[in-house]
Amino acid sequence: MKFTDINIEGPKIIEPNVFGDHRGYFFESYNEKQFIEAGLKLTFVQDNQSLSNKGVLRGLHFQKPPHDQGKLVRVISGSVQDVIVDIRKSSPTYGLSYSIILSAENKKMFWVPPGFAHGFCTLEDQTIFSYKCTNFYLPSSEDGIMYNDSALNIEWELNDVLLSEKDKVYVPFVEFKTPFK
Repeated sequence: MKFTDINIEGPKIIEPNVFGDHRGYFFESYNEKQFIEAGLKLTFVQDNQSLSNKGVLRGLHFQKPPHDQGKLVRVISGSVQDVIVDIRKSSPTYGLSYSIILSAENKKMFWVPPGFAHGFCTLEDQTIFSYKCTNFYLPSSEDGIMYNDSALNIEWELNDVLLSEKDKVYVPFVEFKTPFK
């Protein structure tokens, strides 16, 4: 596996070694030893998967401490624009966003540590999105920020998106009070 840092400290792009031939392909989507060697000593406690049609936007979500979650995300089928926002108040990149295309074709994975709001927009119908979490989901700890706040300067791939009711009412970033130090 290849682990690549981004312009924000903590998250990593992970590219597996893919072995393919006329039958199809094989790759390891997680290898504890390789993750530890890359500085990621993680314990995953919950796996989640969603199915969405093109234009569904989920986010920008996070869980508040002490129930904060790290997420290892990837796409099994289809493609997404995956977006994070640094919400660690003491971080020099507080408020900075980062976007990456994850797809079944490129097989890239993205490590999103605690302290980041996370969301994704599906770019194809029947997109299956998978994530491994370092903490259990706790509804009372969930929160979010408005996905399209101009202060975040996120250039979403799609303008016409389908949101859940809760994602429509999150606060703009300028009104957001982060629970992360």
